[in-house]
Amino acid sequence: MDRGHGFEAVFLDPVGQAVRQRWADAAMTVAFEELPPVSAFPVIPGRRWGPGLWWSATTGRHVAAGSNAMRTQLTVLDRDPDVTGLAGRPVRLLWRDGRGRVRSWVPQLFARYRDGTGLLADCPSHPEAGGERAVQAAEAVRAACEETGWAYRRLAPLDEVSAANLKWLAGYRHPRNAGRPGLRPAVMAAFARPRPLVEGAEAAGDPIEVLPAVFHALWHGQLTADLVTPLHERALVGPAGWSGPGKTGVAG
Repeated sequence: MDRGHGFEAVFLDPVGQAVRQRWADAAMTVAFEELPPVSAFPVIPGRRWGPGLWWSATTGRHVAAGSNAMRTQLTVLDRDPDVTGLAGRPVRLLWRDGRGRVRSWVPQLFARYRDGTGLLADCPSHPEAGGERAVQAAEAVRAACEETGWAYRRLAPLDEVSAANLKWLAGYRHPRNAGRPGLRPAVMAAFARPRPLVEGAEAAGDPIEVLPAVFHALWHGQLTADLVTPLHERALVGPAGWSGPGKTGVAG
């Protein structure tokens, strides 16, 4: 189990039994996106945010989330068209350090990509979160992922404006917000050229009915806007692929 002889993985099978397997084999054969957490997210007294569930628009299922920072990163990945599966804490990695001691780490997040590769990630609330143990574990997990053609990342927190915009759009991610039949083509036509949000909504119909469909389309990338500045009624919204002024980062 030392680094020279590879890593091992521990996960729960579909009936909840713990399985321990060579990591290289597990990465090739196990559908981690379908597994429950291998261990529960900790509840830390005094913190405003605790463990919960995130409904994924990508999979139509719930994903376990342990913190507000993790929910924010789930929001980002759930919008990524290359992501096909998501899971919270589905695997524990084991290895031995240079002194022969057994070490383990449970990455907070797993994402499956369209090409079959995976991402293991942690979602620190600030760059120093977890201390030296997290830094050492990150090095080991990154090495394990490189062996299998996967990736490991400590996902940097979003700035407050981008996080707030994504949180707002996430409220409209469910298919019910696409609206009645025929509304989506009207919305797409209204924003065939970039224009202020409220003007396009009024051009497509009653804004009370239209705005949820616009936000739904922004969430799914069918429309786009600059999400690194506050989203408001005069924010410019355009067709998918439009590159507006200052449009960077998590733009829709």
